[in-house]
Amino acid sequence: MTSDSKPFPGKIAVVSSHISRNVEGFLSARQLLAKYGPEKVIHATWPSDFLQAQDQMIDTVAALAADMDIKILILNQAVLGSNAAVDKLKETRDDIFIVYCTNHGPLSDASKRADLVIMHDGIEMGYAMVKQAKKQGAKTFVHYSFPRHMALPLASSRRDCIQEACKSEEIQFVDAAVIDPSEETSALAAEQFILDDVPRMVAQYGEDTAFFCTNCLLQAPLIKSVITSHAIYPQPCCPSPYHGFPKALGIEIDEDSTDLNYLITEASRIAAEKNMTDRLSTWPVSAAMMFTNAGAEYAIKRLRGKAPKTGIDDEVLEKCMNAYAKEVVGEGVEVTMTSYSEGGVTYDNIKLILMGYLDF
Repeated sequence: MTSDSKPFPGKIAVVSSHISRNVEGFLSARQLLAKYGPEKVIHATWPSDFLQAQDQMIDTVAALAADMDIKILILNQAVLGSNAAVDKLKETRDDIFIVYCTNHGPLSDASKRADLVIMHDGIEMGYAMVKQAKKQGAKTFVHYSFPRHMALPLASSRRDCIQEACKSEEIQFVDAAVIDPSEETSALAAEQFILDDVPRMVAQYGEDTAFFCTNCLLQAPLIKSVITSHAIYPQPCCPSPYHGFPKALGIEIDEDSTDLNYLITEASRIAAEKNMTDRLSTWPVSAAMMFTNAGAEYAIKRLRGKAPKTGIDDEVLEKCMNAYAKEVVGEGVEVTMTSYSEGGVTYDNIKLILMGYLDF
C-alpha cells in the first residue's frame, strides 16, 4: 500500500455486500476506513436482495455520485445490477475512477463501465485447485453449481478446466447441481442440501473426495460438511481465509476483525483438533480484500499523478497488490496478474489474479 501519508484529493466510496452476505467485501471497506478515516472513505452496502432491488442499487450509487468530492468508486462485489447503477452515475459524472471487484456479469460489458476490473483468474484457478486437491490426496472431485452461475463465461470455463485437469490427474470428476440460493428461502434450502449431500457423496466415492462450490453463501455449510465427512476442501469460490472458514469453524468475525494472522492460527488449530490438517486449504490472503485495497491505492496514485490518466499501468497495480499481501501476512506471498482475453480480444483493464495455497 502507499507509503505517502499526505491526504489524497477527493474521497473514496466503497459499495459492498452486507457482512452477513459477504464478509470480505465488507471488511475491505472497513480497512480503508481505518486507514484513511470517515472524512476520506464512505462505505455503503448493496441491498441484501439485490436481484430484486435493482432500483435501490441505482439509488445507492446515485446518492454517492451526488457528493462531488468522491473521485474513486469501488464496487466489491460488482453484483448483477452494477452496470445499470454505473450507467445512471455516468449520466452526471465522468470524473470518477470506477473499480469493479469480482464482476458477476459479462466481462465485456464490465470493461465498458469500469476503469479497472479485478477478478480471480478463474481459468488458471481451475487447473490450480485440482493440483492442490491431488496434493491433498483427492481421488474424486465434486463441482457444485447452478444454471445462473454456469451462464457466466468465467464460471463455466473454470468448470471445464477443472474437468480437464481432473482427467489429466486421473481424478474422477462429478458435476453436481445445487439449489440457487439467490433468495432467502432458497438459501436455507441450498444450505441444507449441501449439509445432506456431501455425506451422500462421500458414502459413494470415499473420504478422498474434494468439494468445490461456486456460491459464496454455501461455503460455510460445505466446509462444515466436509469436516464432518473427513473429505477434502481445496479452496472456497473466492479463495481466502475469511471465506466460509470463520463461520464453519466457529471463529467469531465482526466488522473490526481484520487480523488475518489470528484467523489463520485459529483455523489451523481447529483443523488439527478435527483431524483435518492438510485437508483444508485456501489462498493465504483475502483476494477480495486485496482487490479493494490495491484498487484504491492504484486509484490514489492516479489522482496524485503516479499512474497514467488513461489505461492501466500493470507494474504499478501489481506492486500495490504485492504490497498489500506483504503488509497483512508478511513475506512469502506472491501475486501474479494477467489481462483477460476472450474471443481474440484482450481487455487491458480487466486483471486476473492468482496466488498459491495455504494449508490449514
